[in-house]
Amino acid sequence: MDELKDRIRGLAASTHGPEVIEGGSSFAGLFQMGGDSGPVLVASTDGVGTKLKIAAQLGHFESIGRDLVTLNVNDILTKGARPLFFLDYVAFSDVDSQSLDSLMRGIAWGCREAQCALIGGETAQMPGVYADGEMDLAGFVVGVVKRENLLEPGRVREGDQLLGIRSSGLHTNGYSLVRSVFNTDDDPAALFRQYDGMSHQLGEELLQYHRSYYPMLAPALGLLSGLAHITGGGLPGKLPAVLPDDLAATISVGSWTPPPIFALLQREGGISDDEMFRVFNMGLGMVAVCPESNVTSFRELIPEAFPVGQVVRWESGDQVILA
Repeated sequence: MDELKDRIRGLAASTHGPEVIEGGSSFAGLFQMGGDSGPVLVASTDGVGTKLKIAAQLGHFESIGRDLVTLNVNDILTKGARPLFFLDYVAFSDVDSQSLDSLMRGIAWGCREAQCALIGGETAQMPGVYADGEMDLAGFVVGVVKRENLLEPGRVREGDQLLGIRSSGLHTNGYSLVRSVFNTDDDPAALFRQYDGMSHQLGEELLQYHRSYYPMLAPALGLLSGLAHITGGGLPGKLPAVLPDDLAATISVGSWTPPPIFALLQREGGISDDEMFRVFNMGLGMVAVCPESNVTSFRELIPEAFPVGQVVRWESGDQVILA
C-alpha cells in the first residue's frame, strides 16, 4: 500500500505548477493565489467511512451529514484556514427521498455551524454498483488563509507545548473495527444494548457527532504554531504531519481520561493499548501546538484546552512517544 501511495503522489506531482505549495500534509492541499503575497486556498476531501453503515442500520442520516462537513472543515482548520464553500457527492443503489432529505439537512446544519456555503453537489442513483439499500458519500471543502498565517511544520519549535481538546467520542474513524467487535452487521440488535457505564444505547453512542472545532479555535489560531486533527491513525499517525523532520512529540497518556466508549471497545474486543491509540482518537479530537509564551493566552481563549505533552528533539525511534 505504501508503494502504491508513493506512485499516486508521483502522478499528482506531475500535474503541479508553481502555485501548489508542497508539503500540504495528509490534512489538506495548498494552492497559492496571486503570487507569493496572495492568499492560499486550502482544500480537503473525505467521507465518513463505515460509520455510514451504523447510520443506515438506525435510519439516522442527519448526524452523518453534519459529520461529513465537520471532518473536512476540521482538516483545513489545521492549516489555519477559514472555510469558504462545501460540495457533496451522494450515491445510492436506489434514491430514498426521506433518507436523502435527512442527510441534506445534516449537511446544511454542518455548513451553517462552520460558516461556509453549500454551493453544489451530485446525487447519483447507481443500482448496478451498490447493493439494495446501500449508499456512499463524500465531501469537499475549500477554505482560505493568508500566506503569512498558514500553519506549517516549519513554524514548530522544540519546547512548544501540546494542548489537547476533547473529542465527543469516536468521531468518524475506526468503525470497521467497532462493527467487528460488536458484530453489528450480523446482529443489529447489539446497537440497542445498554452497556454499564454508558449513558446511551450503543447505537446512539456510535452516532455521536464528530465535533466541530472551527467556531472555537478560529479566534485563537494566531497563537499557534501547529494544529493536528486526530482522526484515522490516531495520535501516532496524525501528529507527525505537523512536525518538522527533526522534532518529535511526547504525549502523557495519563493527562486525560477517554470517554467510556473507548474502554468498552477495548474490553469487548480484547484490543491492545497500541492498537487503540493507532486506530482511535482516544478522547482527543484536536491537539494544538503552542509556543510556551502563548499558552496562557490560548487557554484564556480556549479554557477547555489542557496540557498533554510537548515538542522535543527527535533522536531516533517513533516520532510520537506515548508515555
